[in-house]
Amino acid sequence: MKFGIFYEHQIPRPWTRDSEYLQFQNALTQVEVADRVGYDYAWMVEHHFLEEYSHGSSPTAFLSAASQRTESIRLGHGIFQLPTNHPIRVAEHAATLDLLSSGRVELGVGEGAGPAELHPFGARVRRKREMWEEAMVALHGCLTEDDFSFEGEFWQFPRRNVLPKPYQQPHPPLWVACSNLKTIEMAARRGIGALGFQFATPDGARAWVNRYYNLISSNEVDKLAPYETNPNIAMVSGFMCAETDEEAEAKADGWTFFVFCLEKNSTHSYEPGSANLWEEYQDWKGGDKHAKAMESGLIGSPDTLRAKLRDFADTHIDQIILLNQAGKNTHEDICSSLELFAREVMPEFHEMEPEHQEWKRAVMAGEEQLEQLDTSGVVTAVMAANDNIVRVTPEQIAARAAAKESAAGAD
Repeated sequence: MKFGIFYEHQIPRPWTRDSEYLQFQNALTQVEVADRVGYDYAWMVEHHFLEEYSHGSSPTAFLSAASQRTESIRLGHGIFQLPTNHPIRVAEHAATLDLLSSGRVELGVGEGAGPAELHPFGARVRRKREMWEEAMVALHGCLTEDDFSFEGEFWQFPRRNVLPKPYQQPHPPLWVACSNLKTIEMAARRGIGALGFQFATPDGARAWVNRYYNLISSNEVDKLAPYETNPNIAMVSGFMCAETDEEAEAKADGWTFFVFCLEKNSTHSYEPGSANLWEEYQDWKGGDKHAKAMESGLIGSPDTLRAKLRDFADTHIDQIILLNQAGKNTHEDICSSLELFAREVMPEFHEMEPEHQEWKRAVMAGEEQLEQLDTSGVVTAVMAANDNIVRVTPEQIAARAAAKESAAGAD
């Protein structure tokens, strides 16, 4: 099992003139610490306009800075929003970062979230899956071909050689964000790595890992373009490691704030500059949802985390991505947590990696068949902690839009 760290760049109110400056400077130091103590990946999102929840609108700039302060850790876009970025620019940014980092880029892509983020860029929620699919075709050509043109519904451009080309050939590994569980199935059918939230139980993780690997190793794979298959499934989890469970929970308010913000952003809209999520969160704390959120994360002593991770390692999850920077978690606590976990917990699971890679090779070669398990009742830890968080599928979004248009026509 491999381990990553994850950044939304959360900055709860009240803000000062230096709040964003300090957040980014501290985050770079944290990535440097993670690289030094042996973490495998550093991931950063792309979000826009989501006050307090995410100030991470320029992942390439942040990851480029991190590339110059690190040596080994892989640098992941988790994710690049394809409906809000031109495929040529995505290819240019990803290739430049790959060159600056000596080939350490993981290129995660996705559809973006709701109208708050998409509409200012001229994208629409009901078309975002189609835009993502078309952009994947264009992106692959930009990354790999010396003479490429494209004529699609959403993007068109004449013959060009998009420069530079990435250091990794033919391109960095491709991933897709899986905000709902069915997207994991889509990722497998498209031959792409799956980035999702932690499953609520190891049994749920096993069901979806088996489903993912059964599909990606089969003849059901239907790639959007001739890119390299990336068989990987990773899950993001809230994280805080301290000497005792009580100390870890006392320092882990950031994770519960993260879960609270997910609910608010999925059920509420705010006028620009008017939100105060941290203040609203104070009323939410202490209730049942807060307790469930705390329980859902990887939060505790080294012994507690080791026991939880052994159960997940048995499911053959490829990577655990640890969300440590959230809410008002302090820089000192984040660095201490990363170092303690790396020293006391991570080595045991890194030692399992050769065995896991042999398992993966056998599955992908068709030498090992995985049991088909029921995925219908599986939920993520975030869903289990807060049942108000609802992620609808693109098909559901399109159906709602069609119903709205039909009703408007009838009027």
